Amino acid sequence: MSAKIMVVDDEPSIRSLLTAFLTREKYEAIPVPDAAALRQSMERVQPDVILLDLRLPDADGLDLLPQIKRQWPQTEVIILTGHATLDAAVNATKLGAYDFQKKPFDHKSLLLSVERALEHKQLTEEASSLRQALSTLSGGCAPVFQSPLMKSVVRTVERVAPSDVSILIAGESGTGKEVVADLIHALSPRSKGPFIKINCAALPRELIESELFGSVKGAYTGAQADREGLFRQAEGGTLLLDELAEMPVDTQSKLLRVLQEKECRPVGGRTSYKVDCRILASTNRTVEEAIKAGKLREDLYYRISTISIALPPLRERREDILPLANSFLKRFAAQAGRSITGFSPAAAEALRKFDWPGNVRQLQNQVQRAVLMCEGQNVDAQDLSLGTMASGEEEADFTLLEGMERNAIVQLLKETGGNKLETAKRLGIGRQTLYNKIRAYGIDA
Repeated sequence: MSAKIMVVDDEPSIRSLLTAFLTREKYEAIPVPDAAALRQSMERVQPDVILLDLRLPDADGLDLLPQIKRQWPQTEVIILTGHATLDAAVNATKLGAYDFQKKPFDHKSLLLSVERALEHKQLTEEASSLRQALSTLSGGCAPVFQSPLMKSVVRTVERVAPSDVSILIAGESGTGKEVVADLIHALSPRSKGPFIKINCAALPRELIESELFGSVKGAYTGAQADREGLFRQAEGGTLLLDELAEMPVDTQSKLLRVLQEKECRPVGGRTSYKVDCRILASTNRTVEEAIKAGKLREDLYYRISTISIALPPLRERREDILPLANSFLKRFAAQAGRSITGFSPAAAEALRKFDWPGNVRQLQNQVQRAVLMCEGQNVDAQDLSLGTMASGEEEADFTLLEGMERNAIVQLLKETGGNKLETAKRLGIGRQTLYNKIRAYGIDA
């Protein structure tokens, strides 16, 4: 889509000249004769760049500039004037103008100014998206990462997000893989498209292919109508395959074919459709172990991991524990209407020393619980459910029944090689219930 350039000038000849010039350069030019027409247009269309005459019959350009920046903060403004003075240029810059061009203007200089203004606008939007996504990743407050490991992850995301390559995000449960995927999508050219997510472990084997690729009526028992697959729903956007190593191996082979051919055939269908979406995948398994155990096809791994991002567990970036805890505390205290200002020295020390097997998710849950339990202005050690555990010990502050249930889940996960569907069957519970218990007990699965 071409950039929208608004030309605000009361001289018809200049408006026509600039409109024709910008149109030849493949921009969408929007001619506006005066301040009144500009104000009316503010409710209809947002331009990327405005070429604003400094002297209009019904307003001064410098008076209009603050109004424009309030209404369209992301829009860049280039001042055009035949009465250029140093004071005017300085004032325009202070009020938010990107550049200042004199009349009669040089076409090459003006075009360069427009191109640079558009680049600046894009960089500003990307930085805003990065701050917003990092705010989510760090607990809803300002970015708080202090560890070199996480700063390196963020730099990698910034570099690779604008491309269209597939990315594999690996890390233990609770480290923030899905939020990193959100960040990649937000910083990508596909950010305005859909972001579709599927948990490959949460669907029965007989439904996952229909969910991914779609299906036609009568393709299987219960298929009473055509079904649109997630690849089609993600058209023009991003598709996240969460817990890729839990996808059935035979489905992985079909996925590989889709990635190679860029075409997808619905289950039971005779014709294929083109695929146009970026693929992100995540796994909480070590890739080498997953391949060795037959959980992940090696050829699929090489196809889907053009770029690999490894998220470190929280115990390996202890510099982030207290900043994250404080950001969670600020958010949950505000939600609960509590005046809690921080952690006592004893609580801070307990947070720092604990190994956090459930990673950031477990830390978040602990802080939320502490906010509810806290009776003073500071969270104390007894408000946390970390008990007297030393670093690296299993979590012990469960009731006897909860402890027995947790141990049973851990044991069955070991016996089934991490197969959550089989574990849920042996426990006599649903798969989603098992996932909820895994998260609640901070089990590394």
